[in-house]
Amino acid sequence: MNKIGFIGLGNMGLPMAVNLKNQALEVKAYDLSEEAKVKAIQIGIEVKNSIQETSEGIDALITMLPNDSAVEEVYLNSSLLDDLAKTTLIIDSSTISPETSKRVANRASKVGISMLDAPVSGGVKGAEDGTLSFIVGGKDEDLVKASSLFDIMGSNTFHAGDSGSGQIAKLCNNMLLAIHMCGTAETIAMGVKNGLDPEVLSEIMMKSSGGNWSLEKYNPFPGVMKD
Repeated sequence: MNKIGFIGLGNMGLPMAVNLKNQALEVKAYDLSEEAKVKAIQIGIEVKNSIQETSEGIDALITMLPNDSAVEEVYLNSSLLDDLAKTTLIIDSSTISPETSKRVANRASKVGISMLDAPVSGGVKGAEDGTLSFIVGGKDEDLVKASSLFDIMGSNTFHAGDSGSGQIAKLCNNMLLAIHMCGTAETIAMGVKNGLDPEVLSEIMMKSSGGNWSLEKYNPFPGVMKD
């Protein structure tokens, strides 16, 4: 897969598109935001004037959009799926509801187009560094086709199951992260209330059985993380 269309050039999408371009793939992209388009052009991405232009003559179409309504607008409220070549593989890396993802996949299937839902974990830094984790739902054979793209943009690819499974697994991960964040914040607050230094307490817990990702990478207590 050498010819890639990319829709959504925000904080996550733009560095993902850049990483694909840096591996000598042909990338053309689109975003509704004029600011995003200008920024992409400045760093060498070929930006088109419409979704239709972006989706012509490509092997894969990747979308990284902010919510369900944006995904529905692109795939369900336009002629895109009817206009795409049947050989095009859709990869939607937006984090959306499993129900919306399945609706898009079903609509695509009806016109003979394959789709993977492939939400990511790793944040903006992971997108910039090409170390994202892709959590994929869809057919085995489509995952094989997309694997070279995932390898460029990320360092881990997990096949969660059929269409929509990637979104379900991502939501499970987000739920657990939220639990860790709340628990970490409440725990440090309890320690501070009883006279402990939050940085010292965080270090103790990171090296003990209470250690978790939030403590190490995204400590929610104000002032503990320096950057």
